[in-house]
Amino acid sequence: MIVRVSCCLLMCFLACSSSLWAAEERLNVLFIAVDDLRPELGCYGQPVKSPHIDQLAREGMLFERAYVQVALCMPSRASMLTGRRPDTTKVYQFDTDFRDAIPDVVTLPQYFKQQGYHALALGKIFHKDDKTSWSEPLFRSKRGENDYHTEFGKQVMAWIKEDHRKVTYVWDLGDGITKTKRPGGLPWEAPDIPDDAVRDGQLAEAAIDRLRKYQDKPFFLAVGFHKPHLPFVAPKKYFDLYDPGSIAPASNPFPPQNVPKYATYNWNDLRHYYGIPDVGPVSPQQARELKHAYYACVSFVDAQVGKVLAELKRLGLDQKTIVVLWGDHGWQLGEHGMWDKHSNFETSTRIPLIVKVPGFKPGRTQALVESVDLFPTLCELTGLPREDGLEGLSFVPLLKNPDRPWKQAAFSQYRRVIPGYGKISKGMGYSMRTDRYRFTEWLVPGTDFREYELYDHERDPEENVNLAVEPQYRPLLQQLKQQLHAGWRGALPAESK
Repeated sequence: MIVRVSCCLLMCFLACSSSLWAAEERLNVLFIAVDDLRPELGCYGQPVKSPHIDQLAREGMLFERAYVQVALCMPSRASMLTGRRPDTTKVYQFDTDFRDAIPDVVTLPQYFKQQGYHALALGKIFHKDDKTSWSEPLFRSKRGENDYHTEFGKQVMAWIKEDHRKVTYVWDLGDGITKTKRPGGLPWEAPDIPDDAVRDGQLAEAAIDRLRKYQDKPFFLAVGFHKPHLPFVAPKKYFDLYDPGSIAPASNPFPPQNVPKYATYNWNDLRHYYGIPDVGPVSPQQARELKHAYYACVSFVDAQVGKVLAELKRLGLDQKTIVVLWGDHGWQLGEHGMWDKHSNFETSTRIPLIVKVPGFKPGRTQALVESVDLFPTLCELTGLPREDGLEGLSFVPLLKNPDRPWKQAAFSQYRRVIPGYGKISKGMGYSMRTDRYRFTEWLVPGTDFREYELYDHERDPEENVNLAVEPQYRPLLQQLKQQLHAGWRGALPAESK
């Protein structure tokens, strides 16, 4: 009897020890989201000073061809954080919340919270915060995006407050709609201030504080930096890293040949800022200044990322924490004459993605991956069961073998008004990136309207010539159309179907 009781006690002890050991060994997640960051980083071969993100890339897996589902922050983040595609979330722009369409969906941080993680968010993660996803309220920094620091910046804001008529008028968005321009301040500014005088500097400090506070429990820490989103405001020292004269303008400041008008955009996000022309292109001087300012903001955010990663290492958490760095969409820096996202072009849909996992070898991969893949990937990496209903594919196999065969395509889309079909028609451009081509089908649901774009990235990586109108490409067009209609499930690797 005593032996039998002793055996039971021993088994209970071993079970409890095993459970505690498993809890201690659970990998944390540090998820870093950066607003409007395209792959304009040193580690992607660009002339941008980003030493800290470059170091993360050397230590982790850099994805050369990662794509978002919509090149706009709210729908992009909704897809990534729910693991569902836009036609499931119904979030295409800013007029719908994903919980309106799928009210009971469990988000990525919410799932980790349910699994015993402390889930917390700093800065911009969801476009509109989802309180049920977090273990504690969202942290917001003190300073807003339109806080200006130079005397001229403050003067411009005073003018706007004094008389909106100086900067308020109606202009054409380029899609058949006119809107009243909302007043804005300077498009960029380089004040001589410390990092913590602007909100991303404060976010880095808050992230460091949370790492110290929660280092002894499993955590899912999401840090959402705001720059390089407009306005391009960063401390002067980051502007001083660059010689503006050495910054080359976009080589293709014009729409693609044969492109439908609605495929491009009138970049109203920038037009409402002080000094930007109401219509037509920015001046060559403004183009150089804007690109310089974007670079400075990237370097500023890179420095903040570096501070957080340095503290992660100092605390010894780097050996038990998955680090993800993700951009919510690209951004045109004058390509195709645009200064914005809001399109299906490569410059809008392609993003930086770096994933560092303890125990995995670093590397780079050319495989096609998508934002919706992050949810199932993080589940697998942390040993959590896959959440039901996810519409992405775990890319853990790529972390083990970056050169293995993978998806045949990545999918994006953008909602647009199609001229001739009413000002409120919900036209949609469904875009597919294969290994060689970008193919886009524009349609108006409930009608026979169809129009196409086709770009050959082997011969035309800047997407300057739409081949869809050329008769010799009709067989290829038909082939790609069938592939697009087969959808994301049809593009999965054979073993995943």
